[in-house]
Amino acid sequence: MSPSIIGPDEAAALVGDGATLVVGGNGGTGVAERLLEALESRYHTTHSPSGLTLIHVTGVGAVTEKGLCRLAHEGLVARVLGSNFGLQLPLMRLIVENRIAGYNLPQGVMAQMFRAQAAGQPGIVTHVGLGTYMEPEQDGGRMNALATETFVERLNLRERDYLFYRMPVPDICFIRGTSADEDGYVAMEHEATTREDLSIAQAVHNAGGTVICQVKRIVKAGSLHPQMVKIPGFLVDHVVVDPDQTQTYTTGYDPSRSGEVRMPVARHAPDPLTERRVIARRAAMELRAGEAVNLGVGISAMIPNVAAEEGIEDLITLTVEAGVIGGVPGYAREFGTAYNPRAIIDQPYQFDFYDGGGLGCAFVSFAEIDAEGHVNVTRFGDRYDGAGGFINITQNTRRLVFSGTLTGGGLSCSFDAGRLKIDREGRTRKFVERVGQVSFNGEMARQRGQDVTVVTERAVFRLAAEGLVLTEIAPGVRLREDVLDRIGFALRVADDLKEMDARLFRQGPMGIAADLKGDAS
Repeated sequence: MSPSIIGPDEAAALVGDGATLVVGGNGGTGVAERLLEALESRYHTTHSPSGLTLIHVTGVGAVTEKGLCRLAHEGLVARVLGSNFGLQLPLMRLIVENRIAGYNLPQGVMAQMFRAQAAGQPGIVTHVGLGTYMEPEQDGGRMNALATETFVERLNLRERDYLFYRMPVPDICFIRGTSADEDGYVAMEHEATTREDLSIAQAVHNAGGTVICQVKRIVKAGSLHPQMVKIPGFLVDHVVVDPDQTQTYTTGYDPSRSGEVRMPVARHAPDPLTERRVIARRAAMELRAGEAVNLGVGISAMIPNVAAEEGIEDLITLTVEAGVIGGVPGYAREFGTAYNPRAIIDQPYQFDFYDGGGLGCAFVSFAEIDAEGHVNVTRFGDRYDGAGGFINITQNTRRLVFSGTLTGGGLSCSFDAGRLKIDREGRTRKFVERVGQVSFNGEMARQRGQDVTVVTERAVFRLAAEGLVLTEIAPGVRLREDVLDRIGFALRVADDLKEMDARLFRQGPMGIAADLKGDAS
């Protein structure tokens, strides 16, 4: 039976009071924006539906607008389960103010959960989350007082500890593709990511729910290449056409992001030399030729721009958790996509690779870090960002590089003749006696034998058996006044303390390609 082609308002009318709604998308890509707009409009007009349970795997939005920001209305949503909330601040605010129940589960677990639900399995059993706030005796993924339900349990199987995760059974979903044929077969030829939309459709269909897919166009039945079809027609109940659908929130359609063409990387100008650029450059020095690496959000997402300037993008394989492999990943509103990707796979399979220890190195950010090497990226100040893929990635990768400024809130630096000058110190201490929430467990990392480096604009640290050790300091920076006094705990200084490479603080390419090529040989 072919799916019906309906308008966005008709689709929004199919969401019932108290329904569990799954919204696909990754950041600003793959979002069924027209459907979310219609649902918000319906609620403003009729105050219906109400009491929704909202499930999303990654952050979906443009920070203060679009995406799930449209659904941030008390009454419309009763509870939300997601891996990250940094791209939907209005929804985060409802959680922080305890106006809706908020739950945070690891991104990889959530992506894989729909496969489990599709197969009739009760949930996911995994080591991911052990030693972090996912532990039931800590927060168990609960984000506020209204979040009283248990979605994480601890198990012991064959004398090993695991966590068991589950999620509510979905009733309806909003997903997206590029083309749907008259029989409902959906291809994603213009999509920059394929996400876990197939798994979502299978899970909702097999639970007896309603699958609604937004596309750019309708084509003749059977005309789509079978290898481009990602969702079979029998899984799709309704199709909504939006001819103005964009690839991302900032790009109408760039064929180099979906693999149709390859574009010259030289088209991208180097980022300005700032303290964040310095950190990304120093982090890039930890790259090793031939490795597959992951790049997180924030400063780490600036590394591809460094790689392009240095001409090393072909010496390593950069990946992002959305399923993109190779090429030059984008950042900001383009994060999750890449120019010239070598492959685009579904996100659950990317996390299978990550969880199994396949990555050579991962580059991630930090908000707080303490003497034990515990890291907090999830709950600090008035922000409850959530883990995203951070827990999956940091627990299972042999080498880790954490990037961030030494202090936060107003820090400003300048550079002259290969030296760093701190023009205005940050107001916020980020190296603290005890982190506010354990997103990464430094003690367990030492037990696992992980190689951990922390990079800031003025100093580099390594995680040793006794905790953090200062190993490098920027030229022009004072050890006591600019580093040690800005850290909230006693810090060991390496006997062979080195200066950071002066090339980091000068304009122009650093010439690190020769170092990586030497590694490759």
